[in-house]
Amino acid sequence: MRTLEMAGVNVPVIGQGTWRMGEDRSAHKREVAALRQGIDLGMTLIDTAEMYAEGGAESVVGEAIQGQRDSVFLVSKVYPHNASRKGIPQACERSLRRLDTDHIDLYLLHWRGQYPLAETVEAFERLREEGKIGRWGVSNFDVDDLQELAAPACATNQVLYNLEERGIEFDLLPWCQSQQLPVMAYCPIGQGAGMLVEPALKQVAARHGVTPAQVALAWLLRQDGVIAIPKAVRPEHVRLNAEAAQLRLDPADLEALDQGFRAPQRKQRLAMV
Repeated sequence: MRTLEMAGVNVPVIGQGTWRMGEDRSAHKREVAALRQGIDLGMTLIDTAEMYAEGGAESVVGEAIQGQRDSVFLVSKVYPHNASRKGIPQACERSLRRLDTDHIDLYLLHWRGQYPLAETVEAFERLREEGKIGRWGVSNFDVDDLQELAAPACATNQVLYNLEERGIEFDLLPWCQSQQLPVMAYCPIGQGAGMLVEPALKQVAARHGVTPAQVALAWLLRQDGVIAIPKAVRPEHVRLNAEAAQLRLDPADLEALDQGFRAPQRKQRLAMV
């Protein structure tokens, strides 16, 4: 698995997302098994959040990483309404209990809320000094948010980015690259199957003998400093996600995808889900 440096360590360019995990008890064993399979395949970065199933996803992750915590780079996120000087340490402790660990490698502010960024950063830094988190970062921040944050200690910005949602390419992605700030792309293969049936994507996939989802992941990873965090539960999907890290697209592929999914020509409002 290819890696890049984030938060001072090398992490895989394809990790594992957990949005919607923990919502259905009947799926619990399959979700745990999928995460463990992904770890075995080198997708050792696991992204979760206290918001996902109101902690349910963190509990799934906690079970999945038992016995192999040292092999996993664990990312979680705090609700904006908990992002105060008092609220962040309390939220972090709840996440640590659900994750059954004594530290989170990377702790993110899920999106901007009511509390001043300086207060949130102060609380993050205190957690870092206490060893509860390794580093901290943000999610769903646009350029102006990052410029206001003005914190070299910020380790990443996690945003919606895929072939259908290319808005960050106009200014946010170039800005992050200029600052050597890694971008974590959530929903990297879109939501639902709509994006994956687009003719240009299917044609490129057929040319390489791979799936449209694998092409969508490889397309993201052509960019410097980008990590994709797809979610998968079916074993074959987990395997295909891991294999996508080895796929290389040529200029003709990229041109075809540009024709099917147009790059932004102007500043767009930051997309979020």
